[in-house]
Amino acid sequence: MTKKATWTGIFGVIASLVFSSAAQALPARMTITGPTNQPIGHYEFCKQYADECGANSAGDPLELNETNWKQILEINYTVNSAVEPLTDDEIYGVEERWTYPGVAGDCEDYVLLKRRLLIEAGISPSDLLITVVLQPNGEGHAVLTVRTDRGDFVLDNMRDKVLLWSETEYRFLKRQSERNAGKWVKLEDGRATAVGSVRP
Repeated sequence: MTKKATWTGIFGVIASLVFSSAAQALPARMTITGPTNQPIGHYEFCKQYADECGANSAGDPLELNETNWKQILEINYTVNSAVEPLTDDEIYGVEERWTYPGVAGDCEDYVLLKRRLLIEAGISPSDLLITVVLQPNGEGHAVLTVRTDRGDFVLDNMRDKVLLWSETEYRFLKRQSERNAGKWVKLEDGRATAVGSVRP
């Protein structure tokens, strides 16, 4: 099966869920409980890419339609397929480095590239939020949250399927503020703590 055929199948299955009334019964949006500290990796990234870490014009969430949903799915799949998952130690010989990936990267590198490509596709930066989560095994991880009028969706390098945040197995800790890409907010019940290192 070709990548195009695989992606087309994924689009059909997920689109039927998202554009059905059943999806609306699920908790749609994450709960923000207040400001929190910026991950050290993102802080260092912002020193290098200051123009990507400033105030946003945050309005209503993205109005999801078949065109931008297809862009979201396609970019998630394309980046996941193009980048080999390796740790920062394996690539750079350092514990933590947030940057745009070449042929390899770890979880936050996938997120940064997906975010940039979706911005280039016309989606507002205020709707594309880097998010730190805990996996069931307790390890930190980074995903991209897309704010939409149908809920907060998660783009993950560990899967090609794009899910509502509430459908994932993760515990959500914190994410970028929709109003300022250099500031972060706590999510859900406020248990978020500083996560200095997130792994692929």
